[in-house]
Amino acid sequence: MDKLVIGIDYGTDSCRALLIDTTSGKEVATYTSFYPRWKKGLYCNASRNQYRQHPQDYIDSLEEVVRGVTKQLTPEEVDEIVAIGIDTTGSTPCLTNRDGTPLALIPEHAENPNAMFFLWKDHTSINEANEINDLSRKWEIDYTSRSGGIYSSEWFWAKGLHALREDTSIREDAFAIIEHCDWMPALLTGNLKPEEVKRSRCAAGHKAMWAQEWGGYPAQNFFFQLDPLLNGFANNLNAKTYTSDNSAGKLTYEWSERLGLPVGIDVAVGIIDAHAGAIGAGIKANTMVKIIGTSTCDIIVTPKSDLKNKFIPGISGQVDGSVIPDLIGLEAGQSAFGDIYAWLRDILSWSLSISEIKDQKLIEDKILVKLTEEAEKLSLTDKDLIANDWFNGRRTPFADQSLKGGIVGLTLGTTPAELFRGLVEATAFGSKAILDHLRNEGVTITEIIGVGGISVKSSYVMQTLTDIMNVPISVAATKQAGALGAAMLAATAANVFKTIEEAQEALGSRRLLDYKPNKAKEVIYLDKYEKYKSFF
Repeated sequence: MDKLVIGIDYGTDSCRALLIDTTSGKEVATYTSFYPRWKKGLYCNASRNQYRQHPQDYIDSLEEVVRGVTKQLTPEEVDEIVAIGIDTTGSTPCLTNRDGTPLALIPEHAENPNAMFFLWKDHTSINEANEINDLSRKWEIDYTSRSGGIYSSEWFWAKGLHALREDTSIREDAFAIIEHCDWMPALLTGNLKPEEVKRSRCAAGHKAMWAQEWGGYPAQNFFFQLDPLLNGFANNLNAKTYTSDNSAGKLTYEWSERLGLPVGIDVAVGIIDAHAGAIGAGIKANTMVKIIGTSTCDIIVTPKSDLKNKFIPGISGQVDGSVIPDLIGLEAGQSAFGDIYAWLRDILSWSLSISEIKDQKLIEDKILVKLTEEAEKLSLTDKDLIANDWFNGRRTPFADQSLKGGIVGLTLGTTPAELFRGLVEATAFGSKAILDHLRNEGVTITEIIGVGGISVKSSYVMQTLTDIMNVPISVAATKQAGALGAAMLAATAANVFKTIEEAQEALGSRRLLDYKPNKAKEVIYLDKYEKYKSFF
């Protein structure tokens, strides 16, 4: 009998389910659900960089997508489902009570944004991150050494501390903090108590300063000195972490009823979406997978012997087994990529929002198409405007979320197409800065694979990226790299495959496109890149 697995991918705006036949590798069914409260713009304030998501959105979307894929099956096929794997955005943490329930699921906190999950791009905790960095530099152990020497406001402890400081009304009930990718498997398996949750090596290592070398999370006295409000929180977490090819437990009877799945199937340990996407794209030693969407995340895995106990400064983490067991997972990325193009689109279409023009969304969508068409016609010179990619701060190299976007060289003659091209080049320069930094630190990268919406939607962006990075880039055929990676982990957790590599071989994605650098543009782009670096 065939064995089916489900990969669940929680993105920024929606949740996607992918059903895979582990015998044939066929994508049997897929379904997408948009978070209802998030879609309405609830609990967010862009001017404050506040982006919160209600846990009920995650539950509602999970039920919708799983029911959506199982409706495409016969009852006999549903019985063949053996496991489910889950990835989420990260770091997307939430305060919980003693029972492990997110505070926003408690009636008195149901409408309180500080009781909800802080989405990865929430930057309200810049001050807290700065304090963590300052204290780490004075401490006997540098707890930021596995995260490039800089702790980010996008991550676990900074966000948890900010919520506690911001809101006295939640302090009495707050007992622990949990990542979204850890909460979902815990919820489905009934293992919610903070000290019992099987926490993801990926999330804990890259976002929460976990390291086996110092016995788990930072020492309790470190957090107490940072702020007494965090007293006890680290001790309330399970100090042991698990690679995501392990089972977090079995699906409970309650959740098998709610989702329409067989009771007792395996639920894999959670993982952050970019790392799952790297697995789905076919990452292997010395490969970089670029997940290219609203932001980017660059994932590299490298043998331990290559690093020789070296810690790479200025990246978002290096963690043993965070992607594939026995390989060091490196993470970098840009805090904004496609979001920068969307910003320009929204600026250009602003007048539509105060008019009575019909089909406003259709016109907005056509703006980027037209900008691309016109940008492709432009000649390339070293006199073009130069922009940076820090519109949502900088993630790598050397995270600094206080940085702002900049554009130099604007004139009254600058056209929308020239501005768009400058922004596309800026995002590509940011990618090159990451690649150069890793190589300068001795990381070997022999292959780059692109995944994510932009990699398959915009040949213009991808060719510009290839030209500026001056390396060939292939694009994975799958449109659901994260969900596919989560499905591979599910199959491994259920012992359908012995290893992730074996699952990749059986279920892996082919290459859709290959881009090669245009050598004729190399000299001009090198000159423009030097100008881009003047922003640093």
